[in-house]
Amino acid sequence: MKQNIKKALSFYITCNKLKDTIRKGPSVWNTRRDRIESVADHIYGVQMLAISIYYQFQYKLDINKIIYMLAVHELVECIIGDLAFYEITPEEKEKKSQEALETILKDFLGQKEIKALIDEFDNQKTEEAIFAYHCDKLENDIQMKLYEQEGALSIKYQENNPIIDSPKVKPFIDAEDSISNAWLEFDRHKLDDDPIFIEILEYLKGNDI
Repeated sequence: MKQNIKKALSFYITCNKLKDTIRKGPSVWNTRRDRIESVADHIYGVQMLAISIYYQFQYKLDINKIIYMLAVHELVECIIGDLAFYEITPEEKEKKSQEALETILKDFLGQKEIKALIDEFDNQKTEEAIFAYHCDKLENDIQMKLYEQEGALSIKYQENNPIIDSPKVKPFIDAEDSISNAWLEFDRHKLDDDPIFIEILEYLKGNDI
């Protein structure tokens, strides 16, 4: 019994680190507010967004599986943090992520189920994984728009931004009238296999929320 208690608490304490793991995007884009969202904030946000879109648009999916998948999809960031695309290659990130996941789930009785859900999310082969991925990207876009609407995010504040002139980013900044719209366009191709998500994206581009 004591060993089970210790393992349960150890897993929780590891996951609890995500409450203090600040999301890289708002930081890199010099969001000016006292509190920037943590990874744990994002996880809660994307779960609520998934529930909202699922019910409002009557998707025929396993919502319980989606919520569970989203609860654990950023688990490796307990160890590796929120690494941006310009900081590490996809191959290096995959290696670090697998090593981190093995460390986190070592001796944890739920390791098979959790690893299977994370693999499903990453492989994007099921409808639930695709929906969860869409929600993950869209929640990030919505949060950046909310920061912009409150005046905390602006193109005027980007003097120390290490990626604003990146070939991957600059065309979107040059083409749009706001950072949040550029962010939405940057993610459009990740959503374009679902017309509902594209409709939501278009609404976000044209309206305050």
